[in-house]
Amino acid sequence: MNRYFALSAHLRQQFGERVQKIPLDAGFSCPNRDGTISRHGCVFCNPRGSGSGMLEQGMSLTDQWTHWSARIGKRYKARRFIAYLQSYSNTYGPVDKLARVLDELKGLPGIAALSIGTRPDCLDAEKLALLADLRDSLHVREVFLELGLQSASDATLACINRGHTAQDFANAARAAADRGLSVVAHLMAGLPSPNGHESANEFLASVDFINALPVRGVKFHNLYVCRGTPLARMWREGEYTPLTQAEYLDMLGRALMRLRPETVIHRLNGNPAPGEHLAPDWAGNMRALHNAVRDHLERSDIWQGKRNGAESGPSPHFSPDFAASE
Repeated sequence: MNRYFALSAHLRQQFGERVQKIPLDAGFSCPNRDGTISRHGCVFCNPRGSGSGMLEQGMSLTDQWTHWSARIGKRYKARRFIAYLQSYSNTYGPVDKLARVLDELKGLPGIAALSIGTRPDCLDAEKLALLADLRDSLHVREVFLELGLQSASDATLACINRGHTAQDFANAARAAADRGLSVVAHLMAGLPSPNGHESANEFLASVDFINALPVRGVKFHNLYVCRGTPLARMWREGEYTPLTQAEYLDMLGRALMRLRPETVIHRLNGNPAPGEHLAPDWAGNMRALHNAVRDHLERSDIWQGKRNGAESGPSPHFSPDFAASE
């Protein structure tokens, strides 16, 4: 039985073949690091803003594309790719800078779609209009706008030094969807909260929150501790205890059953970069975690939307493929 609507299945529907993500570092910053909001960043965010640092190494976007498309294309036998602006907040700063970066993507060989990682408080009408025009200007079929929500609890957002509210996310999601952009929400399980870490019910409340919004995709993350982060200090000093694997599997399974069945699953777990992972131990073994999630879904007879209208079983377009396209 297929258990969830994977990004790989969605892309095959759109393009008729495998499509892979290529991470790109365009040199953006973040208002939560440059002093506009704070200089500390979110408590979990690594110093590179989840990016590769390739731009600082002198590699242009074209150079990065050439490097990754050759490696990823050979590994996965892929001919088409998603340009993924990943590092930091990729709509932060003047709209002219965003326009210049997007112009660099024109004509990249094999580009089929665009994915832009950013914050909900780094968008305005002018930037959204620019992004909405990309399907025609870049000749791509879909533009994903990845917005970090992490939690729908304002108390938790304050605790993790996020610097925006849940309402900021809702406003940005509606505005982006109105312009035809495919909004992808990021949700984290096990976030620090005023009560230690968020409970399963608090995590499920965040799922309910995005279910009520025009969100077309979701990335689920298990929170892990990275070197060089405020969370690392909290963990060392006993102020934060990560979820156990069993706790994460339970929360993820319950979230999937609650999620609207048509929502595309872009990720089911976090993926630490080499050398950054500190805790918990189980989060560093990706293959074992993949297998544990798959086994849990099958053993507990869980499928996406089971508690939210899809009571008769998964839709035929659900995919058993566990690997997302990044």
